[in-house]
Amino acid sequence: MMKRLLFSAAVTIAITMLAISCFQKNGTLKKSSGDEVVSYNFNVRPILSDKCFACHGPDAKKREAGLRLDMAESAYAKLKDGKGYAILPGNPEQSEVYKRITSSDPDYQMPTPESHLGLLTESEIATVKKWIEQGGKYEQHWAFSMPKQSPLPDVDEKDWVRNEIDYFTLSKMEEMGLAPSEEADKEHLLKRVSLDLNGLPPSLELQQKFAADKTDKAYDKIVDELLSQKTYGEKMAVHWLDVSRYADSYGYQDDEIRSQWPWRDWLISAFNRNLPYDKFLTWQLAGDMLPNANKEQILATAFLRNHKYTEEGGVIPEEYRIEYNIDKTKTFSTGILGLTVECAQCHDHKYDPISQEDYYRLFAFFNNSREKGYEGDISMTKPAKTPILTIGESDIKSLLTFINHPDTTGLMVSVMGENDTLRPTHILNRGVYDAPGRIVTASGLKAVMKFDTTKYPKNRLGLARWTVSKQNPLTARVFVNQIWQEFFGRGIVKSTGDFGMQGELPTHPALLDWLAVDFMNHGWDIKRLVKQIVTSATYRQSAKLSQEKLSKDPENIYLSRGPRYRLSAEFIRDIVLSTSGLLNPKVGGPSVKPYQPKGLWEAATSGRGQLSKYVQDRGDALYRRGMYTFIKLTVPPPSMIIFDASNRDHCEVKRLKTNTPLQALVMLNDPTVLEASRVMAERISLKPAAMEDKISEVFQRIVCRKPTEKELGLLLGYYQDEAGVFGKNKTQAEKVLNVGEHPHEEKVKADQAAALMRVISMLFNMEETITKS
Repeated sequence: MMKRLLFSAAVTIAITMLAISCFQKNGTLKKSSGDEVVSYNFNVRPILSDKCFACHGPDAKKREAGLRLDMAESAYAKLKDGKGYAILPGNPEQSEVYKRITSSDPDYQMPTPESHLGLLTESEIATVKKWIEQGGKYEQHWAFSMPKQSPLPDVDEKDWVRNEIDYFTLSKMEEMGLAPSEEADKEHLLKRVSLDLNGLPPSLELQQKFAADKTDKAYDKIVDELLSQKTYGEKMAVHWLDVSRYADSYGYQDDEIRSQWPWRDWLISAFNRNLPYDKFLTWQLAGDMLPNANKEQILATAFLRNHKYTEEGGVIPEEYRIEYNIDKTKTFSTGILGLTVECAQCHDHKYDPISQEDYYRLFAFFNNSREKGYEGDISMTKPAKTPILTIGESDIKSLLTFINHPDTTGLMVSVMGENDTLRPTHILNRGVYDAPGRIVTASGLKAVMKFDTTKYPKNRLGLARWTVSKQNPLTARVFVNQIWQEFFGRGIVKSTGDFGMQGELPTHPALLDWLAVDFMNHGWDIKRLVKQIVTSATYRQSAKLSQEKLSKDPENIYLSRGPRYRLSAEFIRDIVLSTSGLLNPKVGGPSVKPYQPKGLWEAATSGRGQLSKYVQDRGDALYRRGMYTFIKLTVPPPSMIIFDASNRDHCEVKRLKTNTPLQALVMLNDPTVLEASRVMAERISLKPAAMEDKISEVFQRIVCRKPTEKELGLLLGYYQDEAGVFGKNKTQAEKVLNVGEHPHEEKVKADQAAALMRVISMLFNMEETITKS
């Protein structure tokens, strides 16, 4: 909790540094002048949430003096001791809140020294004072109010605009004294959009095709082509695999193998078929409860079964059954609603209006599942846990054609299924499984939207319909924000999994609302949303950074330049494999085990079961895309984790991005990178072309642009130096080339191939290669 408080303090300071601002009619923040209205949502609530709500917020058990400052009726009422008011609208000097935040008396001031929350800054005090002077008006939390499409803002540079997104971003730029950047050149733009839509760099042939197309619609045609590829579904699926905590083992000590990968095949297919997001969610939350549900709809519910399971003897089944449902509740609330509901498992939420009763009412939707807390120890293991969907060969040939099944044996997947009779749900005292309190019935979060039982049954299907209702203020906003994050590196709301009181404020609230409403009004069409973003002038800007923009907007919050950041772990692997020609393009199927340092699994296992030892795959399986790498929960793939991949043990909506020396060591020494360098070098070295042209080709394939004369000169010089060394020591050249299991090319000159391999390896290790810019 202390980490959350420190994080929130940093957020508040950042907000106040923008100066006292107000929420205008078009939903944008504007620098305040003396006569402007202070917004409770955007100026005051962050301060109160940070400094006051821990003791005067929603959590009744921690509330001091019976005072709630998150509700107007309590803040305006007479204090418990009958002496004055916490907030007297229009009169800060008679408001107890203002008097205490300005006091220097440690026995009287707020926050108290014992709370360790820190005193308010002068800016924060001035903001609170002005707000009270202006009437101390409360507003519903912005994320709990219905999104509305405001008119497009007026902008000066209308010629720059390409679609509606640009009106909102340009308005903010002009307000902040910034100007948009020029459009990125064709080489950088193609690499950017190819990585964003397919997770792969553009092929040399695609680069040449785009460069040759001089028409006004050249970029639009490329976007349509990329959206139509099967690789689009693979790229889009990776984020949802993080949300769903997909893995290939069960976790805990024994960590045995599981068979959830057919659900991953469904996920890829759903994105490629452009399944509307409302159906996408409904099937995953309650596909088994739809009228005449088919096996595809039931398979989709594996989303809720991707959490960890114990297979260890001696556990208490009810404890783990509760734990599994807690995980489902968190995945739903974080991944779909963007709220930190898990804070209310043990007590009322300290910051958001979510009580412990609200939490267990939400928990109740998942509490009637037929799954068990324990099904036997590892000697009795099955590849799936009850309830199970069995998929036969006939299913794959008819309805489930998207499943890439390598043999004819049946598949078993853990899915959802309800008990015949309703299991009662208790509020658990302190959140402990064996401390049941009073019984509650299922209901959606009332702070978000009323759960109308005349429209929604009290089961998962009712929850799904409540979730995808156009009256739900969160669902569309949260998903649009996640998609935006995928293309710009950060969401319009930076705290992607927290739209609550302690979350970040949206940088472009009117844009977020406009996109959310537009998304719902156009049938929850994901591909349409994606195309809107990547065809905007905002997205197409150059990522070049001027000193002025760096000083004014170091994080590119106001989007006056294109996105630039390192790629996710899976796509770094994909770049290496695809540019070298090694990539196995097969879509779907079971996960694979590529090269990995020896002994990792053996050192972190119970020594029992199929996964006690790491058995590396052979042949084409070594060259599958990164998303198909086998994930053992207790020992995730090391090269992926070094590049900040999710370890998949819980729902994750946003990955960290770090830069460490280990990442450079991976790119220099990983067997896959070395093998790709060798294979590419051998193939290119056999071409009847000048070495300068060969190096130019490998540069363009890997970096996705033509090298400058200086770059080409440096690379050619490096090649010649290495060729000279290997020419004198053929044995060393052969040793360098002796990497990886892919067959060698015949008639290759070892010294030339080894020297070219060094050049290619260096190119793979360049920051630009693994950076979207």
